[in-house]
Amino acid sequence: MNRSRFPSRQIILVTGAARSGKSEWAETLATQTGKSVVYVATATIDPSDSQWQARIEKHRLRRPAEWQTLQVPIELAATFEAATPPQCLLVDSLGTWVANLLDRDETTWENIAFELLDRLQQAAVDIILVAEETGWGVVPAYPSGRLFRDRLGDLVRQIGAIADSVYLVVGGHVLNLTLLGKPLKNSKLSSQGN
Repeated sequence: MNRSRFPSRQIILVTGAARSGKSEWAETLATQTGKSVVYVATATIDPSDSQWQARIEKHRLRRPAEWQTLQVPIELAATFEAATPPQCLLVDSLGTWVANLLDRDETTWENIAFELLDRLQQAAVDIILVAEETGWGVVPAYPSGRLFRDRLGDLVRQIGAIADSVYLVVGGHVLNLTLLGKPLKNSKLSSQGN
């Protein structure tokens, strides 16, 4: 990974189960940077889904008023490229972003994921990414569920391989996996030479 251009910026991955507190921890980390925070929301807004709107509103009300919000359901790599210091991007969430691209064929998806990882490594700003852990349950019985789980799992693993810090949030408790764990050396990203 080439950090010589921006040695002081960092990539942070926060992962965990639904309702575990991962977004709140990511928001805490973003605040601690002391930088101008840009909340990158990957969800699409559907006015007909009141439950989804309530979830979005709950997240919005928890964030500081001075944070800027960008709706980025697809073009996440371009957002990384366009960000300028002293910003901190908080991306919530990778799972929603992957779901937004689930209709792409495998080759197109691989190109999109590669571009995302490349732009992430080249970004000039701190980036905090929130990701869901979907692989702890049963194997989904339907093809789109398996495809989602596999794409998100692969992407989270690849981001974890290049992140400066990786946190797991479970039951409202935070574990710093960078300090407690040991990275696997055989990740896809390593085998691609990145």
